[in-house]
Amino acid sequence: MTDSTPSAAMKWLASAAPDPGACYREWQRNPFRPVLLPAGKRWDVLLVPGRLGYPAFDPLTRRVDAPGPVLADVGGTRTAFFVPPGTADHWVGTGMRGAGLGTWIIVPRPGRAADGMRWLVPPDGTGTLNDPALLEQALHETAARLGPEKGRS
Repeated sequence: MTDSTPSAAMKWLASAAPDPGACYREWQRNPFRPVLLPAGKRWDVLLVPGRLGYPAFDPLTRRVDAPGPVLADVGGTRTAFFVPPGTADHWVGTGMRGAGLGTWIIVPRPGRAADGMRWLVPPDGTGTLNDPALLEQALHETAARLGPEKGRS
């Protein structure tokens, strides 16, 4: 992806912003500056402790050819899985948080890291999200493999 080429992923993410054009222009102007986007419109975000979320990424990718967007903080303390809207309202898990309608998340430009966040899987621009059932299976598998202490936050 070059800075002068419009990106379907950037446009898809920006479509959730109150002013999509301003969001897209901000990323073009400064590709290393993250933007604040509302959750609950195009996606919810499940924030999983890094000790569980990052290792769960492997079994998730074994279950699907192309997982939905996944963010991680550079320090490895949180992994953020983009899931369908409404998922955060019904998700329960020790140490996990959901960002849904009424919440905002910091999002770096696809292909870039910013403010300590980086894309493990950038959005593909088509709206592909992580399947909550497959994500749950991957998290359970990982928690069982890690044992009770390492899977907790």
